[in-house]
Amino acid sequence: MSNFKSNSATARLKQDYLRLKRDPVPYITAEPLSTNILEWHYVVTGPESTPYEGGCYHGKLVFPKEFPFKPPAIYMITPNGRFKTNTRLCLSISDFHPDTWNPAWSVSAILTGLLSFMKSPTTGSIDTTDYDKRALAFNSLEFNLQNRQFCELFPDSVVQIQAELKKRMGMKSLKNQNQNQQL
Repeated sequence: MSNFKSNSATARLKQDYLRLKRDPVPYITAEPLSTNILEWHYVVTGPESTPYEGGCYHGKLVFPKEFPFKPPAIYMITPNGRFKTNTRLCLSISDFHPDTWNPAWSVSAILTGLLSFMKSPTTGSIDTTDYDKRALAFNSLEFNLQNRQFCELFPDSVVQIQAELKKRMGMKSLKNQNQNQQL
């Protein structure tokens, strides 16, 4: 029976992956590990008009062999000011609250729910100001480039981050030139 559940989880996750590629979740990219379909990594691009704008947030979903009948564990890896890092997140869509889990929820639904929780100041969040969240958003780019797994799973994000950091360096250099000219 355990093997059947594992095969059921694998089949469902493959199906969810195809659906996610066909119909992506706004602001989110997700990839399963090539060696373990039960572990997925995701990247949330900070939505406009939020304190997370400009940020890039890496996290992971760890699915049980009994998925979709049991919920995944959800982790945030990048410091973000909303969720504790490298700790199972206490969300109604996670294994923290199996009593509220719905087996019909897909990976897309889980990621959409995560983004919704991220943007909403609700209980269960860490207490930071919008200023702190913006600072973490700014620093998130360099933070993620130091994570080997992030770089391997999300090469397109790496290229975008490198371009943004190069742009920032150019702006910083230009600002320094202007300040020197004023002296």
